[in-house]
Amino acid sequence: MSSTVNKPLVRRKLGLIAEELGRLLSFRDVSLEELLGDFIRQAAVERILERIINRAIDINEHLIAELATGEEDRITRLTYRDTFLMLADLGVYPRAFGESVARSVGLRNVLVHEYNTVDPAQVHSSIRSCLRDYERYIRYVEAFVERLPEP
Repeated sequence: MSSTVNKPLVRRKLGLIAEELGRLLSFRDVSLEELLGDFIRQAAVERILERIINRAIDINEHLIAELATGEEDRITRLTYRDTFLMLADLGVYPRAFGESVARSVGLRNVLVHEYNTVDPAQVHSSIRSCLRDYERYIRYVEAFVERLPEP
């Protein structure tokens, strides 16, 4: 697989995701009631989640642009969810993980486009799943990028 992946770019974005996960960690044990009772906390959690997911999508799109051959099953415009699945197709991580982490796109879409109807319970329950999934995402992507040949 020939690669023109911009490794420093990918690693910088992975570092930014890691920083956001560190911020999100401080909300891991906040109860739903505490989150509902503090608009600033709720807004902070929503924004942190959105930033994590958007940065992962940026990484996904870069990797796909550089590594996809055009012979893959999906050659039309990929949805953000599809980008997570395509990384599984490219061997970045197992398919089951791709399907799991791809669910975060639904939350991202709600946060970005339907911010007046965000379900705080969904945001609250996403804290732990985001911490789990994106810690794994970082490890998978970093290991994959490390294996790529230098240009």
